[in-house]
Amino acid sequence: MEFAITFKGDIDPKRTVALCKQAEQAGFTYAWFFDSHVLWRECYTTMAMCMEHTERMRFGPCVTNPGVRDWSVAASLNATLALQSGGRIDIGIGRGDSSRRVLGRKPLNVETMLEFADSVKRMARGEAVQYDEDHAPVQIPWAPDFDLPVWFAAYGPKALAAAGRAGDGLIIQLADPWLVKWFSDQALDAGRESGRDMSRFKVMSAAPVWVGDLPKAREQTRWFPAMVGNHVADLVERYGKTGETVPQRLTDYIEGRKGYDYRHHADKDADHLGFIPDTIIDSFGILGPVEAHVEKLKELEAIGVTQFNIYLMCGDEERIVEEYGKHVLPQFQGVESEK
Repeated sequence: MEFAITFKGDIDPKRTVALCKQAEQAGFTYAWFFDSHVLWRECYTTMAMCMEHTERMRFGPCVTNPGVRDWSVAASLNATLALQSGGRIDIGIGRGDSSRRVLGRKPLNVETMLEFADSVKRMARGEAVQYDEDHAPVQIPWAPDFDLPVWFAAYGPKALAAAGRAGDGLIIQLADPWLVKWFSDQALDAGRESGRDMSRFKVMSAAPVWVGDLPKAREQTRWFPAMVGNHVADLVERYGKTGETVPQRLTDYIEGRKGYDYRHHADKDADHLGFIPDTIIDSFGILGPVEAHVEKLKELEAIGVTQFNIYLMCGDEERIVEEYGKHVLPQFQGVESEK
């Protein structure tokens, strides 16, 4: 299993660079960035800075969507970063959550997400693509011959099936092994049914962590189930809460949800967190002493997770990277830090 970190874009850029350098030396292989241009800084400029100060680490948005940039702009961004970094760029794609809702817009549909992924991937390797009837075909003449890896963020059955049929990887914002397996199995089954070889398909579990005592850990990570609750609420609205499409263990915890303020998205001090029980906080993240982290990560690895991605936005970021580099990553084969 490989390891990653994610930023939401509120940390000073120079400190972000330093954290990426620290993480690379510790054995982390990816740095992801939330792409929500109104709430936080533009992620691609910060990624470019971090690429200049790292050698092996891969970067990407976790996640972008089809509705905030012209598709040729998105392709040009990724092609540029591929050239500048020697191909160290992936792209995570979703339907659009905070970056659209903060503008008063709704997420887009799965079909548009798929079309966007295909168009950007093809344009970024220099192919001519007509993605809009009102546009001429777009071909980027300087684009490298680069196959942009595409990960899809998904919870619902249509998006999970799309990830399995068309993606290089799946992003699941949870660290609950039962739920991660429940979601990832749907993507894997869909891919196999379509005739794909899924042996290289990647599964990411993304969640906050806290090494230390549980009361403090829960205080620092309570924001995360509230964020996940937005996606659960969307699923319940669309599919109901019978347990057939959305597991009951997910739907039960949002009963007390009274709304969500996107101006405080992923904010540990937000005032919309009171409905979340401690059992859900413990389940969704990885908390407690180092031994508890290793144990849960081994569970995730056993059910097919290929990358664990730390949402590095709970405070004490340098300490968390150091704890994982010294005590957690060495427990996993294939993870090596610089000596």
